[in-house]
Amino acid sequence: MKRLLIAAAIGFASLAAHAADIGISAKETYAKIQQAEQNVLFLDVRDPVEIMFVGSTDAAHANVPFMLVDRTQWNAERGVFRLYRNPDFINQVKLELARRGLSADAEIITLCRSGSERGKPSADFLRENGFPNARYVIHGFQGDAIKEGPQAGFRLQNGWQNSGLPWSPKMNPEKIHRVDRP
Repeated sequence: MKRLLIAAAIGFASLAAHAADIGISAKETYAKIQQAEQNVLFLDVRDPVEIMFVGSTDAAHANVPFMLVDRTQWNAERGVFRLYRNPDFINQVKLELARRGLSADAEIITLCRSGSERGKPSADFLRENGFPNARYVIHGFQGDAIKEGPQAGFRLQNGWQNSGLPWSPKMNPEKIHRVDRP
């Protein structure tokens, strides 16, 4: 039993170390991209339609969706359209790196709405596919929902939007993922 507890503790410590290594705050991300060091690629990995309704930050270098919405497939159980992994995600990330003269060893920071459903999974996926320094913005663009009170359910704590960082309700047509151009 003692060995099992020790093994579990080591496993949890390893997971915590991985989360600390791969996660980065919105403010730390903004500070990194403001520095002269340009070995960082900051990607918004949300579907462009979500960005259209929620807003974005022009601090992101580009929008490369990790998951896309399939508007032909309805998930009745969850009450949403089906999401599927962008089949060109890796190639699109490589293209964005090449546009900036960066290698696969560059720090790639991904941003989604909350950090958990696409941010961390996209960073993990990038690491599994040869990008060892991929990270994600903890709490994402909108942050966490308030649990109690009259604003319960609204994403009004932490995240990019709630950290006083620059953002806009409008999309930058030069940075947004579009199917009408490469």
